Amino acid sequence: MLQLAFMGTPDFAVPILEALDEARHEIAAVYSQPPRPTGRGHRPQPSPVARAASARGIEVRTPAKLVGDDIEHFRAFRLDVAVVAAYGLILPREILAAPRFGCLNVHASLLPRWRGAAPIERAILAGDAVTGITIMQMDEGLDTGPILLQESVPIDRETTAAGLRDRLAALGARLILVALEQAAAGILVAVPQPGEGVTYAKKLRREEGRIDWREDTASIERKVRALNPAPGVWFEHAGERIKVLRARAIARGSDAAPGTALDDVLTIACGIGAIQLEILQRPGRAALAAAEFLRGYRIAAGTRL
Repeated sequence: MLQLAFMGTPDFAVPILEALDEARHEIAAVYSQPPRPTGRGHRPQPSPVARAASARGIEVRTPAKLVGDDIEHFRAFRLDVAVVAAYGLILPREILAAPRFGCLNVHASLLPRWRGAAPIERAILAGDAVTGITIMQMDEGLDTGPILLQESVPIDRETTAAGLRDRLAALGARLILVALEQAAAGILVAVPQPGEGVTYAKKLRREEGRIDWREDTASIERKVRALNPAPGVWFEHAGERIKVLRARAIARGSDAAPGTALDDVLTIACGIGAIQLEILQRPGRAALAAAEFLRGYRIAAGTRL
């Protein structure tokens, strides 16, 4: 068993932490981003990883930056390895070099495609047919380190960001255990990333969730699958911002202008094709199936959204 630190923040990283703990690795400390204001009261709340670590009795550290004394504390653990999964802070050279086997990152894409902050959502938005998990030896670049292990998973027309995140988290938990076993045995092989096929998964912006009805129906449908629950997908009508939580591309031609309701059941014309809005949510209200939504908020045929 290895002496390690775990560094992660969101829900995606929790199954990976749990797998390491259940495999009886000695987790000296868990590093996570500091508590952030959340909920209606905007009170600072620990991250999902911090909560999971505390529940397992593991020491939690939440520095805003890894500098000075934090680096010395990290070195003092005399780690075999650090496992990193969606931590969200840049690791300085001193941290990367401190563990015996360095820092291994569980990244939710098939590198070098989708380096960066939002690989799961960007893969769906781009219409990729496949993504996966890469276990990477970290260096000072942005997801540029050599590849240790990779495994792919398919993306189909039903795949949502939430569902894909769960699948990739489970895969990452399994692969990191294999990587650690191979590292301890001295048989883990690092392969440099290819120079071709590099793409960047830039951080998601709230404005990206606005529906542009001039886009083709497949693009809008992928946006709904990729950007829920956050930052959310929406359109404006009658002074309200209406969220779209589920939609379905349909084979229906129309000469209507994009954004026009083609019937009384929320089939909306797009730049190419049409889309059926299936689950919607008004501000401060519960999410509703389209039929129930329309009983309290009428959008008649011919309405321009």
